[in-house]
Amino acid sequence: MSPAQIERTKLLATPLNTMATSCFTVGIATPVAGYVYNIRNFRSVIDVGALAGGMTGWIVALLGLHLVARRVLLSLDR
Repeated sequence: MSPAQIERTKLLATPLNTMATSCFTVGIATPVAGYVYNIRNFRSVIDVGALAGGMTGWIVALLGLHLVARRVLLSLDR
């Protein structure tokens, strides 16, 4: 692999992993903070089951994106 191809591969993997990090922030950290600190009466607005279900979807999304980024980087070993 040429140095240019290596850098292109890294440039592809970086945004994928950044999107995974954003999924964590938006889908996990923000709702947890809202629930813990009861921002705008969040605890009474959302059901714990709905919160857990939504967070599960975000976890699936972030893990999928992260695993795709790792798969892209595996091509550097070849």
